Amino acid sequence: MAAGRTGPRLRVGIISAGRVGAVLGAALRRAGHQVSAVSAVSEASLRRAEELLPGVAVLPPDEVARQADLVLLAVPDDAIAGLVRGLVATDSLRGGQILVHTSGAHGVDVLAAATDIGLLPLALHPAMTFTGRAEDVERLATACMAVTASTADDAGWHVAEALALELGMEPVRVPEESRGLYHAALSHGANHLITLVNECAELLRGAGIEVPERVMAPILSASLDNALRLGDRAITGPVMRGDAGTVRAHLAALSGANPEVVPSYRELAKRTAERAEDAGILRADGAEAVREALGEEPS
Repeated sequence: MAAGRTGPRLRVGIISAGRVGAVLGAALRRAGHQVSAVSAVSEASLRRAEELLPGVAVLPPDEVARQADLVLLAVPDDAIAGLVRGLVATDSLRGGQILVHTSGAHGVDVLAAATDIGLLPLALHPAMTFTGRAEDVERLATACMAVTASTADDAGWHVAEALALELGMEPVRVPEESRGLYHAALSHGANHLITLVNECAELLRGAGIEVPERVMAPILSASLDNALRLGDRAITGPVMRGDAGTVRAHLAALSGANPEVVPSYRELAKRTAERAEDAGILRADGAEAVREALGEEPS
């Protein structure tokens, strides 16, 4: 039993041992719950199950669900509804169980087939990126958990929040109708940030920088910190200054090095100019000059 835990231990079944499922299973285990079984098919998921959930039985999904008090579905977004219908059709779920999915894009409506037979539906999305390794369990304590339950069931919200707190996470309520926008926002920020950083690294290597990560880390870390603290007033660089000539030079350099990067540079620079103008840190004439430069073909 974990220190400070006052509620009953739950038998937890994990479907499946992907990056998120295996990590949350390990975290629930550390919180004092019993992970009774996990499903895993690929070599990678079997390895994660062995490393993060040692000693836990690896069973088919229906058997995992039957022996659990809390069934955790850590499967792709589009697979959730069909999986739930299949588990219901095979009598693998029963009334009184807690059914949780980890999708950021869905609320609890996607679990309707199980709700109809008396399960408690919860949507718990950890606002964290996962590698599927042990360090992810520690990172959970720095993250928020987006929780959604049925609007007609106060108990569901309380259970969802209690589970998040047991994992050391801060629960944040997201209404059913807002899950799509919530997930789009995080994906736009987190996923596209990785693409942007990796493209930056490739361009720096093309500029002769042997260790681009060393050059990028301080400036990108400072930019993220400033953005989180200062909002749009953290914007720096040629767009914020209205330096249209530098923007043209950027487009020419990028066109020569990797033309595929040019469209994303144009769109991000345009949005940066718009936000800087709205924030009052870029004059209208400077914003217009930047927009004109962005609309030109690189020379």
